[in-house]
Amino acid sequence: MDRRSFVHTLGAALVAPAVACAMPRAGAATSRRLGRVGLQLYTLRDAARVNLEQTLAEIAAIGYKDVELLMSMNNFNTPPAQVRAMLDRHGLRAPSTHIGENNLDQLDRAADDARILGHKYLILANLPDDARKSLDGFTSWADKLNRAGEAVRKHDLWLGFHDEAPDFVAFDGKVGYDALVERLDPNLVRLQLDVGNAAQGGRDPMDLMNRYGNRYWAFHIKDVPAMKAEHDTELGKGVLDLRALLARITDIDDKLVYVEQESYPGAPIDSVRRDYEYLSTLRF
Repeated sequence: MDRRSFVHTLGAALVAPAVACAMPRAGAATSRRLGRVGLQLYTLRDAARVNLEQTLAEIAAIGYKDVELLMSMNNFNTPPAQVRAMLDRHGLRAPSTHIGENNLDQLDRAADDARILGHKYLILANLPDDARKSLDGFTSWADKLNRAGEAVRKHDLWLGFHDEAPDFVAFDGKVGYDALVERLDPNLVRLQLDVGNAAQGGRDPMDLMNRYGNRYWAFHIKDVPAMKAEHDTELGKGVLDLRALLARITDIDDKLVYVEQESYPGAPIDSVRRDYEYLSTLRF
């Protein structure tokens, strides 16, 4: 089930053989590792719907320190104070959450919930389908995000924008995502790069890093079996050179880095555990 379907039920990335992700390249930096590894809660969406507390406990037990919540899904109908108590019990922090377009119409309430939950970022998870029908659709949404970002800054929060594969549609050679990003005010809206979604949309995530690198403040680390693939895969088992991408991120300890996986070869919790083992030990 893809993200959009699930929400409705609730109301050349450097292309190389997969082994290149697991073995250092000649001359590659190998001195750094991530200080904190987070998990986007959508990765364990089905388990969280059944028992959010147990899911958070399992995330913490694996070793994850951060979790990105889902205000867009009302955190599985769990009140903010209750979610915060769960996070505190399990030693987790939630520096960001994904929001939906409906949350943009209730920013004061979103800011109040963010204060309770400890968020610093409210990140729009997805554009509506109509926005992707033309360049004007993308630029109009950029203007809307700029206005919302200005309102969010008054609450000492940041608005963010997260890419999805369909954002990389082109109109007469101009890519919608580029049109949107170029119109966004970086003093009001920051970017979250989902590297797997970019690759699924046919865009090399390293090209995005080279073009917009300093504007990315949060990341979804996701692997894919092939460029333009219809689904993702476990970290280190796909074609993306995640080591090179992490090495490209400046001031990485000040950024938010989350694992996200949306499809699985078996039990999701097993993939989440292997993803953590891969990413937490990767030197770059």
